Amino acid sequence: MLAASPMMVNAQTTADADSTVAKKKVHVAFRDKDADQLLGGISYVDMEELAKKDYTMGSLDDMMALVGGWTGGNLWGQENNSTYISSINKTVDLLDTNDNGNLPLVIIDGVKRPSNNVLPSEIEQITFLKGAQAVILYGSKAAKGAILITTKRSHVDGLQINANANTGFYFAKEFPEYLGSAEYMTLYNEACLNDQLATGAKYSQQDIYNHASGLNPYRYPNVNYYSDEYIRKAYNRSEGTLEIQGGGTRAHFYTNINYYRLEDLLNFGNAKDNYTDRFSVRGNVDLVVNKFIKGWANASATFYNANKNKGNFWNDAANMRPNFPENAAPLIDINCIDPNASKALATLGKSLNLLDGQYFPGGTKSTQTNAIADCYFGGKTKAVSRQFQFDAGIDYDMNFLTKGLSFKTLFSIDYAASYDLSYDNKYAVFIPTWSNYNAKDQIVALEQQNDEVVTGKMTMSNSKYRQTISWNGHFDYDRTFADKHHVSGMLLANMFTTTRSGEYHRYANANLGLQADYDYMGRYFFEMGLAGVHSARLPEGNREALSHSFTFGWNIAKEKFMKAKFVDDLMVSASFSNLNEDIDVYMGEKYFYLYEAKWKQEDSGYTWNETLSTKRTFSTTGNNPALDFIHRKEFSFTLRGSFFNKLISAELTYFNTDMDGFIIPNPSQFPSYLSDGLSGSSFKPAINNNVQNRKGLDFSIKAQKQFGKVHAELGVVGTYLTTKWKTFDETIDPTAPHKHTEGQALDALWGYNCLGFYTADDFDISTTAEGKTKYTLKAGLPESALNGNTYLQPGDLKYEDVNGDNKIDSKDQVVLGKSGTYGSPLTLGVNLTLKYKNWTLFMLGDGQFGAKAFKNNSYYFMTGDNKYSVNVRGRWTPETAETATHPRLTTQSTSNGEGSTFWLYSTDRFNLRKVQLTYDFPAEMFKGKWVKALSVYINGNDLLTISKERKLMETSVGSAPQTRFYNIGARVTL
Repeated sequence: MLAASPMMVNAQTTADADSTVAKKKVHVAFRDKDADQLLGGISYVDMEELAKKDYTMGSLDDMMALVGGWTGGNLWGQENNSTYISSINKTVDLLDTNDNGNLPLVIIDGVKRPSNNVLPSEIEQITFLKGAQAVILYGSKAAKGAILITTKRSHVDGLQINANANTGFYFAKEFPEYLGSAEYMTLYNEACLNDQLATGAKYSQQDIYNHASGLNPYRYPNVNYYSDEYIRKAYNRSEGTLEIQGGGTRAHFYTNINYYRLEDLLNFGNAKDNYTDRFSVRGNVDLVVNKFIKGWANASATFYNANKNKGNFWNDAANMRPNFPENAAPLIDINCIDPNASKALATLGKSLNLLDGQYFPGGTKSTQTNAIADCYFGGKTKAVSRQFQFDAGIDYDMNFLTKGLSFKTLFSIDYAASYDLSYDNKYAVFIPTWSNYNAKDQIVALEQQNDEVVTGKMTMSNSKYRQTISWNGHFDYDRTFADKHHVSGMLLANMFTTTRSGEYHRYANANLGLQADYDYMGRYFFEMGLAGVHSARLPEGNREALSHSFTFGWNIAKEKFMKAKFVDDLMVSASFSNLNEDIDVYMGEKYFYLYEAKWKQEDSGYTWNETLSTKRTFSTTGNNPALDFIHRKEFSFTLRGSFFNKLISAELTYFNTDMDGFIIPNPSQFPSYLSDGLSGSSFKPAINNNVQNRKGLDFSIKAQKQFGKVHAELGVVGTYLTTKWKTFDETIDPTAPHKHTEGQALDALWGYNCLGFYTADDFDISTTAEGKTKYTLKAGLPESALNGNTYLQPGDLKYEDVNGDNKIDSKDQVVLGKSGTYGSPLTLGVNLTLKYKNWTLFMLGDGQFGAKAFKNNSYYFMTGDNKYSVNVRGRWTPETAETATHPRLTTQSTSNGEGSTFWLYSTDRFNLRKVQLTYDFPAEMFKGKWVKALSVYINGNDLLTISKERKLMETSVGSAPQTRFYNIGARVTL
């Protein structure tokens, strides 16, 4: 196992008898440290060692099973966006660098860069800086933590070439299941009858029979968008990587050349030719200029293309009904036209969009496009992204001034551009008029909707660019006095600025830093970090602040009383930090000038002299010259140790973090007469007020043992997290005192307690003058204020009247659980390595436990004109009242889809993410040969999900299906 903690990596190297790995430093903020001198809040993964047994496609793939405190989207619960980390094999926006996001800062080779533009084969080490003390030198933009990605460099004298080839196939896990036309129409009729519509049932029994028979699929369609007609069984991804490195006394170089191509699941029309490909070159050079000066330069170029069809097939597949829409299929055979219908034939004769000269797109006046025709006639798009990165630096040894002094500086410039090239064709749909002659359906007339345009010209759109310029310089001091007192320090200046198309303000960070460290014989440790930060988002006079951090450590294992014990290493450390950050200085989508008074002008609604409209000007926000940074105030305590000659290694960190001073508009502590005036005017300023608290445990445990010829390593990592609003500005309604945010979890899931279904016993039933059945709730039962003008009736959901006001409304919502927005309360990762001779079996999995969600989207709760999924078969009827899993069917808007315990489910799951079997050919085979080493492997990704709601979690609705991936690969060294 390549574990999440430093000790685990050290244990790995002992087991593998690889002394070079054991000597590797850990890359932290602007410097490198020995693994045994890390004082908590830091985890790292040796990617070069991991790659020997785990082939991955994305830079952060599999990390949740290797690193405690990392939930897949955040560190220690510091905000989350589940779409943030995307595997490099997926279609991604390479300009998305999370400039204004609330996620970890990603630093690649010392420069802020996107994590999806570096490949695992290019990476030497990934370091996760979780604690506030670990990120303080990066300034305010690292307040959510940081991920340091360090790419490979050459340490080889002479020349070495490595090649790696992989190919594999994706298979869909699950597809949504929808009803066919006849069953859908039958149940839609039931919904109409439930609503007692004046028109009665919408579809006749003859119509339903015609759709069910399949005799004329062009007039009576039964479209299954997930059939083999449109979707492949599997699609391919292939990748090749070539690494060339070498050097000598004065210089070393490293080059990585990579290409991959990814196909698509769709198998018809222009979508059949969908694919994504990426070509990249990354290289670096290290130079020894003289005994004082070393220099380096890094460069990278990425060429990314995503070829895709027009339209949104997966969204349409989840929404277009199977009887699309009525009396017309998405594509109609021209042979359905009556030979005597000359006008219809003449209309088609002028069409530019006849598939194979035979099929034309059908539609109606309200449905003038469809998912099938989009793929055949809509054209296609090529999304293009190009990234170029360059950085260079020098390392100046200043021992001639004083021993242990050096200076290092780095400058970088990155440029990225993206745009779309597309053929934007427009196609017409044709509305058929059907007739039946001699028991044969024929089209006797066609009405064309829209003009047809086939330009044959490619257009450019959606053009964007991003430029990032970075610089840092720091004096470093590192010296040991009397072989006992180790002193190190750093004086730092750091900045970066990002310019993006369409944004006036640059995204910038500038800070000074001071780091001072001391340890006595590797036994007692003290670290102090200071950072002077600046923010243009705050008012003058408040734009500068000083962040600070203090850390104390004690290596108990080095005390005399611990000698000859079973303890190999035992370090305790504690840290106190206060970071000033401005990434949370925003309201809505506004990041600047929040401190200024704002005025608005609009029409007054009055006229002057009966003709001239007058304007009125009013205040919307007051001035606040004291608006301040948000503060990350944190205490953490870490216990790290290894025992029984590294049989067991473990690390446990407790963290307690307050994010203090979130900005709020219209604060309630100001008098009410300052707001709520004419046109919503307000003189209340935006202020720092709300406080978020996160606390929990971050842990990693590793055990390793030799069983005969089998070496086994087992690692378990995880995070236990609790969150709450420690302070929250709100006005509590006295009629619903339980509805307050302060004290609740940050991701509290609010909803209704569902008491089951209403039954006939809950109503007084009568008949109206129109002959309709009227349902009136019996006296004493609470009325619903959620249904609008739709009357309740048997089969609707019944909610608890929590506040006892005899009315069901939002005041009756209660906390039903946690959504896991910031990470599930408990996340776990497990990894296992078994090594026998030249065989290596590697497995890893991850899990999340304790969070909840609602299954009340259109696939699970169907109403109105929604497409019906198979879940509708569990609908409530008088006959199924005791076993129903879905409310009564209706074409109206009801409260049945409100978030409630009826739709609540647990998101608990464990995923078997990876199984890989590797065979390394014996080194003796290659003695004296031009081939130096050869390995082959097979692996599977996302193989199994264990969960009560497995099918729900593996079914994507409105987007491409989730997949499993099976791969075969080979690695050779020349």
